[in-house]
Amino acid sequence: MKKNLSAIIFGITIISASLILGNAIINRNKKAGTISVTGLGKTNFTSDLIVWEASFSQVNRDLKEAYADLKKDKETISEYLKSKGLSDDVIVFTAVTTSKNMKQNYSSDGKYLGQEFTGFTLNQTVQINSKEVEKVEKISREVTELLNKGIQLYSMSPRYYYTKLEDLKIEMISRSTDNARLRAESISENSGASLGELIIANMGIFQITGQNSNEDYSWGGAYNTTSKEKTASITMKLTYAVK
Repeated sequence: MKKNLSAIIFGITIISASLILGNAIINRNKKAGTISVTGLGKTNFTSDLIVWEASFSQVNRDLKEAYADLKKDKETISEYLKSKGLSDDVIVFTAVTTSKNMKQNYSSDGKYLGQEFTGFTLNQTVQINSKEVEKVEKISREVTELLNKGIQLYSMSPRYYYTKLEDLKIEMISRSTDNARLRAESISENSGASLGELIIANMGIFQITGQNSNEDYSWGGAYNTTSKEKTASITMKLTYAVK
């Protein structure tokens, strides 16, 4: 009787061990599937802020006279810009910078004879920050009119920005995420699987390039300021579980 009972217990133990071992092998061989996709969000937009700068200068051996002449130029420039419809709050003049001009003198045989003071150069810059993009663009092209007033104004190329950039980023993230999920759903359906939960989401670099330009993307993120018409883009890399 004891022998039969021992045999039964031993048999049950063997069967249980076999089931446990078999289940372990099945679970070990059953790998959790994942799928990784990259989505792109992209849109065109028009800059709503322009920054334009121009510099002017005066040269004189007498510092006071140079400053007085520069001040007259500043007043003339300010009046001109206001006559074009710009308000005081968008016109900013930087502080005056002063430098000494020195001439290097040499003898006929090339021997250095020292420096000679030739005068002072005073520089100042006027900067316009405005949402009236087209108006400032027009002024930047017509500013050579000041030459008729005896002012040499060195105009720089306007820079263009967008004041709703944070809202645009959020929109681009949403678009790129939707695009990535559509790709993941398409791949999983074609492979006969079903898409599970989102495991990992990594955002790429936000890029702003000139519209229809050949600009290269940058690892640090391109930020075009030379084009009024721009293109914003961002990528999202998503990893999903698949069943």
